[in-house]
Amino acid sequence: MAHDPEALRDLLGPEAALCHRAITGEQGVSLPPLTDHHVHLHLIDERALAAGGIAGVVDLGGDPVALARRGDDGIPRVAYAGAFLTAVGGYPVGRAWAPPEIAREIADPSTHPGVPDGAATAVDEQASFGASVIKASLNSTAGPVLDRGTLAAIVEVARERRLPVVAHAEGDGMPQLALDAGVDVLAHTPFTEFVGRAFTAHAVKAGQVWISTLSIHGDDPGAAEFARVNLAGFAAAGGRVLYGTDLGNGDQRVGVNPDEVAALDRAGIRGAALVAAMADPWPFTDPPPGVCTFVPGAPPSGLEEIADWLRGATVVPTEELIHDDH
Repeated sequence: MAHDPEALRDLLGPEAALCHRAITGEQGVSLPPLTDHHVHLHLIDERALAAGGIAGVVDLGGDPVALARRGDDGIPRVAYAGAFLTAVGGYPVGRAWAPPEIAREIADPSTHPGVPDGAATAVDEQASFGASVIKASLNSTAGPVLDRGTLAAIVEVARERRLPVVAHAEGDGMPQLALDAGVDVLAHTPFTEFVGRAFTAHAVKAGQVWISTLSIHGDDPGAAEFARVNLAGFAAAGGRVLYGTDLGNGDQRVGVNPDEVAALDRAGIRGAALVAAMADPWPFTDPPPGVCTFVPGAPPSGLEEIADWLRGATVVPTEELIHDDH
């Protein structure tokens, strides 16, 4: 049924198309270029991303100097937060995977530029190195967290710079702290508690966006269930969901992660909604230019086949593909 162009678009979204590669003749399906909205480039071999179907990434915690030096050309297209902004001694300070360059400890809630260890100083530093977003750490399970005043200062200054704020919110009450402060995006679907309908409705009304990262909880069934139920409720209430894997956290496939796709499907984000979460260009407004994600072979015939089918995804130049459904 999905071999019919209309059925294919119903299954995978309006930009899905039957096509073939001009040089090799290989047949398959083209999708809009896919983005992983939560990665850590310093922990992976990014050269495998495009071959695995990912055309864009959002680095949510890295050395701002190194990220700025990489330039902004090529695939994958990279947006980044630069360093984690955290409390003194807060997460991820001291973690084996986190070199000192990727964290900034904030000791002063000042919104004035240039104050040593100040909130504005930290935000301005990331912005000066080309950050597209600002990352705040709120992990009460791993040390002290930013207090309300300091978090509010980060959000205020970032908003003045027209930069969205992403929060790692982990631990009881941390999602609520982020929501109350006006944080724009949660780096992970809440996974340490059920957030409930009232919280979800408030988050949706506020326009908050959630990055999925469901598959990182494979060894923690409790966290996996919290995340699944929370994301299902958020999506059902109209919340905007972004596909993200926290790539670099544990042993994950570089490229489209079928485990994450399957977990999103179990949370009710299926078919066209799933592709939309993967193809959302956030924090950019336009997709990575000149490329699309191509999946060779026969298209899936139903929702239950999509996760495994996407294992074959790769990124190709748009001009290389000839559509067969016109």
